[in-house]
Amino acid sequence: MIRSIIAYGNPVLRKVSSDIDKNYPDIQQLIADMFETMYASDGVGLAAPQIGLSIRLFVIDATPFVEDYPEAKDFKKVFINPHVIEESGDEWLFNEGCLSFPGIHEDVSRKSNVKIKYLDENFVEHTDTFSGVCARVVQHEYDHLDGKCFIDRLSMLKRKMLSSKLSNIEKGKVHPRYKIKFFKP
Repeated sequence: MIRSIIAYGNPVLRKVSSDIDKNYPDIQQLIADMFETMYASDGVGLAAPQIGLSIRLFVIDATPFVEDYPEAKDFKKVFINPHVIEESGDEWLFNEGCLSFPGIHEDVSRKSNVKIKYLDENFVEHTDTFSGVCARVVQHEYDHLDGKCFIDRLSMLKRKMLSSKLSNIEKGKVHPRYKIKFFKP
């Protein structure tokens, strides 16, 4: 089932998410819904807060980057209860966007490697290190679980320059081609 993407302005995007266990209701269906929603929105990652759930879960399929970044081949994963152990390597800029911020794309600097501990969709524990664009997507989605958004990594000047676009998203004055839910206080 395709779910609505939560737009910028909703407080759920700023909450720190909670760990879950294998008894979380309908977890396998939720994971399937997240992949379906991500694909329908032309995303490469989707975190649970982006569909209104403050739980530590995100899904990734970086295949669209494979032409420019060979490491993205077959990089389709589920991350449950992820916790970053270490970010390392050189900082590098990459033009990021986010489904919760339709129409906004900005260069964001992140470390080139991330070591992360997580559970897969079968609740098997892993500790892996990812590099390049795979690390980038993991870091972007991971930020959502800590109540952070990619705009938080921009300079104050850049955020000020985006203020009218951000305001339009908050007011529901954008019309992405995917299902989106605007916050109504």
